[in-house]
Amino acid sequence: MTAPLPLIPPPRCVRLTGGPVALREDALALHLTGCEMIDVQGAHEAMHWEVVDSQRAADVVVLVTETGIDPRSIRGQSYRLEIDQPGDAHQWFARVEAPSPSGARHGLATLKQVVRCARLGLAIHEMVIKDEPSFATRGVMLDISRDRVPTMEMLRAIIEQLAALKINHLQLYMEHTFACAGHEEVWRDASPITPCELQALAALCADHGIELAANQNCFGHLTRWLTLPRYAPLAETHGEWVFDNGQVRVPRSGPFSLCPIDPASLALIDDLLGQLLPCFRCSRVNIGCDETFDVGTGRSRDAVAQRGRAAVYAEYVNAVVALARKHLAAHANGSMQPMFWADIALREPAALDLLDDDLIALVWGYEADAPFDKWCRSIRTSGHGDREIWMCPGTSAWRSITGRTAERRGNLIAAARAGLAHGATGLLMTEWGDHGHRQQWPIALHALADGASVAWNADAAERFDAGAASLHCMDDARGQLGPWLEALGDVDAPLRDGSYAVRILNAGAMFADLHESLAVEPHFGGSIEHWQAAASRWRELAESMPRVESEQIRAELEHTMQACRLAIDRALMRRGSAAVSAVDLARRARGIIAEHRRLWLNRSREGGLADSCRYYERIAEELERPG
Repeated sequence: MTAPLPLIPPPRCVRLTGGPVALREDALALHLTGCEMIDVQGAHEAMHWEVVDSQRAADVVVLVTETGIDPRSIRGQSYRLEIDQPGDAHQWFARVEAPSPSGARHGLATLKQVVRCARLGLAIHEMVIKDEPSFATRGVMLDISRDRVPTMEMLRAIIEQLAALKINHLQLYMEHTFACAGHEEVWRDASPITPCELQALAALCADHGIELAANQNCFGHLTRWLTLPRYAPLAETHGEWVFDNGQVRVPRSGPFSLCPIDPASLALIDDLLGQLLPCFRCSRVNIGCDETFDVGTGRSRDAVAQRGRAAVYAEYVNAVVALARKHLAAHANGSMQPMFWADIALREPAALDLLDDDLIALVWGYEADAPFDKWCRSIRTSGHGDREIWMCPGTSAWRSITGRTAERRGNLIAAARAGLAHGATGLLMTEWGDHGHRQQWPIALHALADGASVAWNADAAERFDAGAASLHCMDDARGQLGPWLEALGDVDAPLRDGSYAVRILNAGAMFADLHESLAVEPHFGGSIEHWQAAASRWRELAESMPRVESEQIRAELEHTMQACRLAIDRALMRRGSAAVSAVDLARRARGIIAEHRRLWLNRSREGGLADSCRYYERIAEELERPG
């Protein structure tokens, strides 16, 4: 029996129709480097493209078979790919039929992976692939506000990688990293994205079948603004409050959210959106508004007491929506589609009935047991039960060193199942950068490939082909890196899942213990024996790390392994092991800082690097203290 080709996302239906197909070497080279689609015939009923080489007849025929179909719909993104042996009847070896150019693009993306497999010596048989996505919108949200702002070269590479995974939506999460005129003191040292860069990225995304949507947090998460004297009067509070998301309660102090009853808060957002939204081609905008747990603890305390938190929250969010609608109407075609993080509204159910009914609810949670089904049912039974829903799981890469494989897999599966059950139209994979965005790109990219796979073919959600992910995303010809990354992501799983000690949420055990002061009693991950077992798992993985062609990826994975080793050895020292010393750990921490700086500048801008390194520097400084 012929083994299935390693394709990602996995197609819904692959049917073998004949024997092996022998492809000319020049055809393989042509289609790996990419092909230009040339319009050679137009008709009212259909458009006909051929992918051609100027030296000979077409190897690939692409037919767009319908007009008037929404290219963003599930059907509009479907395709049929036929692989056949060229002969007397036709000279092509591949034929793509799709109802829209979007579907044709996805068919060509699959064909490119088929050709890559052929170049690696895998047998390619005559076959027919019929395919369509589970979710019409399959998006990625990349955090560029927690220190790491990618270079334009890196952003271009990311866009190409996402397009190859059939991602059709991208957001760059921003708090203070947009170069908004008149607010230079906020972003001056952050190496921000400029309006011209956003316009160039929007055009590049459009060329790759991706819509780049605006993203600006307009309520909470604005500490970097509100700590500056000019903006401090806009804060809800500069006092004490509690960050309580239902899973953890953490005392906080200082500014976090804009005061929702202060007209000057909306004036600031009006200015930001007025400069930001014209940079984009699509009419979707994420206004954020998540985790505003300080609202009602300061200047809006009386308003919340009199009218309720839900009413105060919803009134402000609706006012932001009105501002977004005003600015989008000036330049965008089609209807405006604002979206917001739905966590506060789900905690304050009355808000669901008060919020603008055009708002897309972004339902997010990052653990395997996140109650996506409960949250979706709350929206469906509200006064706006037909509200559009997107599911928002995460990469589980942030606040970890290696990623968290078990949590990521469970989180994705739960989000996809609930989304399909409740008619969600989108799945937005989030890649956050909490605590310095120190996870390396291969860790994040591997997780994003998993998310793209689930979003396209949710029926195969439990069968993630990690080898196909590394083959097509990281040029791993043997397909060994992906399974190795899956194992690496669970190197500390028993230490974080509650098997030995407290369950750790939204973080890895190595990461959590590494950032706990030496002065306190350890309470993450269990005993010295449990950490010794983790050290043994680490050694096995270090000895079996696959060979990687890319020098950058290889260096990033080696850096990841050194950070793991530092965390494990420091944890062992904290629990009484004499095998390592603070002096040696401090020396290694300094080496990790130097390598972190070097690797950062290969992919990211300098702004934010000092803040990111500061997390490691605090660890090194504590290890260097006498006694």
